[in-house]
Amino acid sequence: MIYLQLFYTFFKIGLFGFGGGYAMLSLIQAEVVTRYKWLSAQEFTDIVAISQVTPGPIGINSATYVGYTATGSAWGSVIATFAVILPSFILMLTISRFFLRYQKHPVVTSIFDGLRPAIVGLLAAAALVLMDKENFGSPSDNLYEFILSVLIFVVAFVGTRKFKVNPILMILGCGLLGFLAF
Repeated sequence: MIYLQLFYTFFKIGLFGFGGGYAMLSLIQAEVVTRYKWLSAQEFTDIVAISQVTPGPIGINSATYVGYTATGSAWGSVIATFAVILPSFILMLTISRFFLRYQKHPVVTSIFDGLRPAIVGLLAAAALVLMDKENFGSPSDNLYEFILSVLIFVVAFVGTRKFKVNPILMILGCGLLGFLAF
């Protein structure tokens, strides 16, 4: 039964996860942590971190990890991973047949114009999911940890956005700063 729930959950996430893996994070958290309680909030945060440093898309890496954690077997990983990529695979096969022929059609253009703000909203939701007590600490628990976490966030945001620092260098630098500070 868990395998069927896993397939259904990740198929649904793959079907509605427009905008890529980061946009899927809020959907994954809602299903895996809140609804089914397969993982705790801390475990979910760990998944995000592990999925970012391992090769491959974050949504697929997360599905693989959750599938294994939820079932305790490699079959759970296989089922969750297959389920999360299946909707995209089907959709790409279908769209590729018609897109080149109709890409300039006003209806197609309007659909893509409508999807852009939705994708931005999903990415913003993913960012907000990660802005919690597990990642930033709490001013009431440890003010030093909270201020340093916010400072690292601001440096990373400004560095990549305004100064166009290479994201890999930013990750390494912030990781080193976090290691030295904590």
